[in-house]
Amino acid sequence: MARLFIAVWPPENVLAELARLNLDEIAGIRPVRPETWHITMRFLGNAESDDVRQALAGARLAPAHARLGPGLAVIAGRVLAVSVAGLDALAATVTDLTAGIGKPARQPFRGHLTLARVKAPTLDIGNVVFSGHFDVKEIALVASRTEADGAHYQTIDTWPVG
Repeated sequence: MARLFIAVWPPENVLAELARLNLDEIAGIRPVRPETWHITMRFLGNAESDDVRQALAGARLAPAHARLGPGLAVIAGRVLAVSVAGLDALAATVTDLTAGIGKPARQPFRGHLTLARVKAPTLDIGNVVFSGHFDVKEIALVASRTEADGAHYQTIDTWPVG
């Protein structure tokens, strides 16, 4: 078993725009490494990758268009993120298809891309604004492992969207 989640990896052009936010200049946060930036469709926890592959085999995933922004927000006092709209239906389909695998969802899907962990009890992100969009081409089954320098992700399999 591995710690798994299903995600959308943003395309390189969106990642490059996000990298221009200069997160190192915001006091009170610990930026996550850009190579880990993703949008989680469903967190599975410890699960078997073969069970997920079987659940998603032959799945018809409707087209989806992700819209990021227009700004940043602090979620649950712990995460600095950019909101992502347009993926609710895709996340619902993924959740339905993988029902019974891994952990049940603790809360409804909330589209976001985590940029940093919040260290300070209050955080002033000022007028940091970001907006972007892209057509989702695929979803990915990702394995996660935590090391001293943070989370490391490996894509195990992908399924086309649209």
